[in-house]
Amino acid sequence: MSVITESVPMGPLQLAVCAAVVVCGVAGAVYSARYHARRDAGQMTDAVFWDGFAGLVVVFPAVLIPFLASPWLGLGAGFLAAATAVAAYVWSPRVMARQEARLHDAAAQAEIAAAAARHRTVLSRWQRYELDPACCIDYPDMTDVRRPETAALIKAMREAERLRAVEPASYLPAVTRLEHALGRAEAAAGVPSR
Repeated sequence: MSVITESVPMGPLQLAVCAAVVVCGVAGAVYSARYHARRDAGQMTDAVFWDGFAGLVVVFPAVLIPFLASPWLGLGAGFLAAATAVAAYVWSPRVMARQEARLHDAAAQAEIAAAAARHRTVLSRWQRYELDPACCIDYPDMTDVRRPETAALIKAMREAERLRAVEPASYLPAVTRLEHALGRAEAAAGVPSR
């Protein structure tokens, strides 16, 4: 045994590197296995096996090398691996939930940004009837709020503007209603369809 320990001297730097490999390898393997098990509805698929196998291939040498230098160091590396596995098992669902929430928020923000662009497009179409004298003369019904279609358009504009800052989830359908209201008002005023 003395020949093996002399051939593999373990300094603090080497021990720290092995400990870092153990922690990262075990945490990565457990997280990846939990992710694939969750994605596949709890089924133990090939992905889960390969996650565990890859983690074992990385972690085993990082535990074996300190064990060859000193059985106590190997035992410490083994306990470090077990503690990391338990911590990663407990911690990984929270991390996955946080990632899903971030993805959901990003998708919602993208939808809101797209709705805001559609809203600006509708408002610019409407401004043409308000600000262009030729359009005011050609289509006077577009500015006459006594007409039901134009009144509905103005209500839809107010609703979309109000919901933009207050209720982002309700803003998307409000913009769709605004687009439809503008289309109906243009059709009722005799504006040629685009």
